[in-house]
Amino acid sequence: MRVVLLGPPGAGKGTQAQFIAGRLAVPAISTGDIFRANVSGQTELGLKAKVFMDAGDLVPDEVTVAMVKDRLAEPDAKAGFLLDGFPRTIAQAEQLAESLADLGHGLDRVLELVVEEEELVRRLSGRRMLVDGQMVQRDDDKPETVRHRLEVYREQTAPLSGFYERVGLLSQIEAIGSVEEVTARALRALGVDPEDPDTSAAPADA
Repeated sequence: MRVVLLGPPGAGKGTQAQFIAGRLAVPAISTGDIFRANVSGQTELGLKAKVFMDAGDLVPDEVTVAMVKDRLAEPDAKAGFLLDGFPRTIAQAEQLAESLADLGHGLDRVLELVVEEEELVRRLSGRRMLVDGQMVQRDDDKPETVRHRLEVYREQTAPLSGFYERVGLLSQIEAIGSVEEVTARALRALGVDPEDPDTSAAPADA
């Protein structure tokens, strides 16, 4: 199964991607992880991406697409995948569709995690990390940066909902509640019984 997971920063995409992909037995491919690997490795693409990530802006398409293409070319993604963080724009969605068509594939479902903005700001602004023995706030989790990230999402990424809804692929998932509750909603949208671990995954009806 080939699935795209959409949702604003703080919606829980990373956590849900791991649970859903594990149930579908496909790799969870996170552009965030791809970006961080390139940044920590100080690759040319990583250095370019870091400037935009630190400001809370979207990484340009040419950088993002190059990273994702490299990842999708790996053997474990040939039988299926769950994409978390890509596409982020309609242009990227069109490039993804073209790439999959070349391989004779298409997306089975697009899941969108839905959370109100104030809850997203609360979640992200409350995150801390350990640095030199002290819990500190990441620069990109400061309230003003979070709101900017959400504004960028509304302007550039939220239109993907309409794009995928028009082609009958979109399922919106309320992302409030426990991790297990949200995962169960997502699995049902994919045609998978969350109570039956032996249920095979099949594309759900639009």
